[in-house]
Amino acid sequence: MKTMRFIKYFSLLAMVLSSLNGYADAGGTGTGLSPAQMDRVGARIWQNECGGEVAGLTSWNAGEDFASLGIGHFIWYPKGRSGPFAESFPPLLAFLNSRGIATPAWARSSCPWPTKAAFEADKNDERQQELRALLSHTVRQQTEFIMARMQQALPKMLAAAPAAQRSSVQRVFGSLRTTPEGTFCLIDYVNFKGEGTSPTERYNGQGWGLLQVLQTIGESPDSYTAWNVQFAAAAKRVLSRRVANAPPARKEQRWLAGWHNRCDSYKRSL
Repeated sequence: MKTMRFIKYFSLLAMVLSSLNGYADAGGTGTGLSPAQMDRVGARIWQNECGGEVAGLTSWNAGEDFASLGIGHFIWYPKGRSGPFAESFPPLLAFLNSRGIATPAWARSSCPWPTKAAFEADKNDERQQELRALLSHTVRQQTEFIMARMQQALPKMLAAAPAAQRSSVQRVFGSLRTTPEGTFCLIDYVNFKGEGTSPTERYNGQGWGLLQVLQTIGESPDSYTAWNVQFAAAAKRVLSRRVANAPPARKEQRWLAGWHNRCDSYKRSL
């Protein structure tokens, strides 16, 4: 049994290393993007999530149980609350701290606003102004954080995927990374809807993360269509399925048009 686990581990590791080989750039991000392209990625993510406005860096969306902060709308749960979606704002603060960037001491715990109403009532208080100032001056670092999450996603997805699909998932992932546009698809979507590996991020047993999009492309890849265009179409199908499977009380249909518009943006040149 130990031997089988050992073989499985190194088989997955070999697939990861194969997909990453050759994609390091001069900036050392390992994404294949130049510094100028990285800045455009950050600007596009900010536009997708917050309309490119500083005010949008501290938000609480209607129908959600958490605050959404930064260019990637990183999730921050109030004390004593959790949900099916992975919390990402505390890891972002830890990342900023690791880069020598000071973060507010009061923000290094649970979200201090228990509800959307309380959050909105304090929209212009000193704490939210402090957060917006921090987040508006760390766009590059937030982009790097999202990029790091994308690079860490592949081994998780390969481990979660059925054995028969791992080669296909790895191949599609590697093909997307051959162009800046394909790389942006991976970076933005993993921040937008996660890796797709968490068992709690499922409706009717079906996920909506990056893994599910790659699986959808792998079912019928088109050698005549650009990978980022294939990704946009597959992501729209996956998100439509999510809405169809969502509990009616969540009323997710209201978000679908916006989600599809975001997916259509993946077709544009970077």
